[in-house]
Amino acid sequence: MRILGMAFAATALMGLQFQASAQLLGTAGSYAALGGSTVTNTGPTVLTGNLGVWPGTSITGFPPGIVVSGTTHAGDAAAHQAQIDLTTAYNTIAGESVTQTLTGSDLGSRTLTPGVYFFSSSAQLTGTLILNAQNNPNARFDFQIGSTLTTASNSAVQLINGADGCNVYWQIGSSATLGTTTSFNGNLMALTSITMNTGATIANGSALARNGAQWRGDIRFKYYCHL
Repeated sequence: MRILGMAFAATALMGLQFQASAQLLGTAGSYAALGGSTVTNTGPTVLTGNLGVWPGTSITGFPPGIVVSGTTHAGDAAAHQAQIDLTTAYNTIAGESVTQTLTGSDLGSRTLTPGVYFFSSSAQLTGTLILNAQNNPNARFDFQIGSTLTTASNSAVQLINGADGCNVYWQIGSSATLGTTTSFNGNLMALTSITMNTGATIANGSALARNGAQWRGDIRFKYYCHL
């Protein structure tokens, strides 16, 4: 069953809010969530911003999920353009000069300042990653990840000293999986898929997948970036 570009599940969780980043992403910045082949939701999710899929056309689970202050684009020209702009942003991040190589190390228990961080293959977050903007509200944190991004249960990406999750970009060579009750920040840009397990949230960011994939688990999101 080869299906999804993005999947949502917000079982028994009310009042979720989503808002997408407008920085770097072009028209994709107006999307709280964008999938490649299918978007699936199974709970009372609330999206603030657009919801889209392309080249697929299937969006399921809305309702019970709802879209507020946005439009649903299922396989139309707008979603196509958003995927084009997502690809541009993805390639832009992938082509940046590296500040520090972190291949083989865990992101947990680290404090990072603005820069471009590189993993040649997979990246793991166990515990808390702190992003310190050093009082620069425009500070960028860009992550180049060769294959997968995986977070352990109860992990977190924490923002301090003016850091803005809308200025955090995760360029992921295959798929992202956020573990149970992970508290995440930033714009996930996955080549294949994004899966979030029960209680995982994204605050200040968006979930943007370019292609299709399989997925499992319950997914819960929050987005608070300004359009």
